[in-house]
Amino acid sequence: MAKRALKKSKKAKKPAKKKTARKTKKAKKTKKTAKPKAKAPKVKVQKPIGVVTHYYTEISVAIVKFNRPVAAGSKLHYRGATTDFAEHAKSMQFNHENVKKAPKGKQVGIKVKKRVREGDAVHFAE
Repeated sequence: MAKRALKKSKKAKKPAKKKTARKTKKAKKTKKTAKPKAKAPKVKVQKPIGVVTHYYTEISVAIVKFNRPVAAGSKLHYRGATTDFAEHAKSMQFNHENVKKAPKGKQVGIKVKKRVREGDAVHFAE
């Protein structure tokens, strides 16, 4: 107990720090302002209007399931992992008959010039 008493007495013997009226200023870090970068032009992201469900390589025909009506002659953009091209849908067939307008929710055959793959998205091209 004597040690504890000594420790307490040492604390009591220390002189109290004097508070001064002088304020201490901390150094402020200044941020370097970077020049604003040129913004990239915004690209409109269109919702897909259909999906390629099958592709026949021998006759270059894509089977597309549309989620809205599409007229023959419309410019369509095929976009996928390795596919990215646009062309006009010159001929469309449903049940082996030419159609002028592809109905919503139906699978339509479209003659294409390039290869497409299953799962490629179909958009309207601008």
